[in-house]
Amino acid sequence: MTDSSTSNELGEAAAPTDTSSAGDSGPQGALTVLETRHLSRSVGRRLLVQDVDIQVSAGEILAVVGPSGAGKSSFLRLLNRLDEPTAGTVLLRSSDYRSIAPRELRRRVGMVMQTAFLFPGTVAANISFGPRQRGQAMAPVQIATLLERVGLSGFSDRDVGHLSGGEAQRVAVARTLANDPEVLLLDEPTSALDEASVHGVEELVQGVVRERRVACVIVTHNREQAVRLADRTMILEAGRIVRIGATREVLHDV
Repeated sequence: MTDSSTSNELGEAAAPTDTSSAGDSGPQGALTVLETRHLSRSVGRRLLVQDVDIQVSAGEILAVVGPSGAGKSSFLRLLNRLDEPTAGTVLLRSSDYRSIAPRELRRRVGMVMQTAFLFPGTVAANISFGPRQRGQAMAPVQIATLLERVGLSGFSDRDVGHLSGGEAQRVAVARTLANDPEVLLLDEPTSALDEASVHGVEELVQGVVRERRVACVIVTHNREQAVRLADRTMILEAGRIVRIGATREVLHDV
């Protein structure tokens, strides 16, 4: 069972852990896009996320792994204020994210959930939704180009109710990319997909991150996926960083 993506995910109080690698920054010389400082969230007496300090650079993928109930999804939801921190903060390109209007923040820090929640209607209508909310119209050629990028050429007029799980998840990624985000958050984006679709989405994510130079944080229960995708990996247990560093060093036993 994976972490819940809802705001009432409950973790347990942490015992002291080895955090000798905690606070590792991204690749040297790379531009830091996303940073957390002492980021924490508690609900009542339950500590969900505890004093997390990370930096994620442009063009980097950071995987977040850990046992069920470790606070992985709770941490991810804090990064674009779907949930509010009870201590600490997040910086987006060095600006405290509380100074950014929520709608603008979620455009710049886009999220793709475990299940693709698409609006009824066509693929094109879903992709153009975000820009339309800002009074911007996407030209058909722009939609077609984006669909080609995610491997869905010719799907503009397809009803989303007729999509496979892998196709729907690709549309969800395309809809997020239509907002031109600086950060891409992925919460178990392939957990419900078949093996072929998993590898297709992984290749898509890697390509988009490298081409667009976005900072990417992916929550995954699959350590093999972290090895395939992530430059660095953070292990969370009971809301605390146990270790963070180069993926193959952190997950050396995979």
